[in-house]
Amino acid sequence: MAATTPNIRKFFAQLTAGAMLAVALSSCAIVNGSEPDLSNFGVRQTVIANSLNRPWGMAWTSDSSVLITERDGQLKLLSWPESADGNQAPEIQTLTGVPTVFASGQGGLLDIALHPDFASNQLVYFTYSDGNQSANRTKVARAQFDGQAITNWQEIFANADSKADSQHFGSRLAWLPDGTLLVSLGDGGNPPVSFNGDVIRKQAQNLGTHFGKVIRINDDGSVPADNPFIEQPNAQPEIWSYGHRNIQGLAVDAETGQVWSTEHGARGGDELNTLEAGANYGWPDVSFSKEYVSRKPVAAATSQPGMVDPLMQWTPSIAPSGLAVYRGEAVPEWQGNVFVGALKFKQVIRIQPDEPGLLSEVITFEQRVRDIREGPDGFVYVLTDDKNGQLIRLEPEN
Repeated sequence: MAATTPNIRKFFAQLTAGAMLAVALSSCAIVNGSEPDLSNFGVRQTVIANSLNRPWGMAWTSDSSVLITERDGQLKLLSWPESADGNQAPEIQTLTGVPTVFASGQGGLLDIALHPDFASNQLVYFTYSDGNQSANRTKVARAQFDGQAITNWQEIFANADSKADSQHFGSRLAWLPDGTLLVSLGDGGNPPVSFNGDVIRKQAQNLGTHFGKVIRINDDGSVPADNPFIEQPNAQPEIWSYGHRNIQGLAVDAETGQVWSTEHGARGGDELNTLEAGANYGWPDVSFSKEYVSRKPVAAATSQPGMVDPLMQWTPSIAPSGLAVYRGEAVPEWQGNVFVGALKFKQVIRIQPDEPGLLSEVITFEQRVRDIREGPDGFVYVLTDDKNGQLIRLEPEN
């Protein structure tokens, strides 16, 4: 992975120095950072589209069209002749070709990503939940988009085991520079959801299952020969990192190749991490989380040798979903910044990982933030999670 990783971790360790500083996130959430300026730095929000039903992920097919998944199983195409300037509403089409998904609770049609060679092969990738309330799993499929419809839908990966209930599917997609695909898979759910006679979340430490893992696959779903556990007996060969609860923010820095993630904790302990192949991120053996019912710590320790500590943790939870590393040219002052969505507080948090300020600003919305992406015009776009969800463009006032 990128050589910047040790320096990033060293920076965060020096910054926190054993202390947890309060940050005003409209709810006094505690993170190991400093207090941001809540003035929004003159960020202007332009609503590009309304009437999206629980949108989850987005991917641009051109400078003037974007595909958006909706959790109930619909796939929308938003398009406009030249540019959305705030006065011109894009056309919204519902596309055919997506099969029925298990749309319940946190499950449904989830993330979307274009193949790195989309311009030539027209391949689009999806994550979704499949099955029913008593037996369901996260799957990955690819299909072709001809500009009007989805065709040739092909399942290329499925969690090896099914689970009950409708929690913790993951599931974000991110392409690595070598053309392989990362997929985040949730731990399966909170107690009392069980697997093989024990609470299912413990499977995040079991390399024999896909629960609580980030997997790495080739673009056809096959297993890369250099995956970290491919030669380990009884390990699932797709596993790339483990010890995760439920990653819903995953992005690769286009300049450095560094992988960033955010994942949900339980009643606190949400995490920001940089991910490395073969690493163990601790859940549920180490965590800042507390049980929902008893409010006792989930784990006896918050750190342990051989497990990676988070760069940041949020307590109380912000419910992170959506993550982008900005490398556009439209806003030079955002270069290298990490944008983190917060479902709970309806916010986007802009973080400067290589500067002493750490947290730069908090941008507040009227609806929960589900996804964040850099658009082809170099601005940041946000999807809000609502029955009347929105696509919103962020840009400086000046």
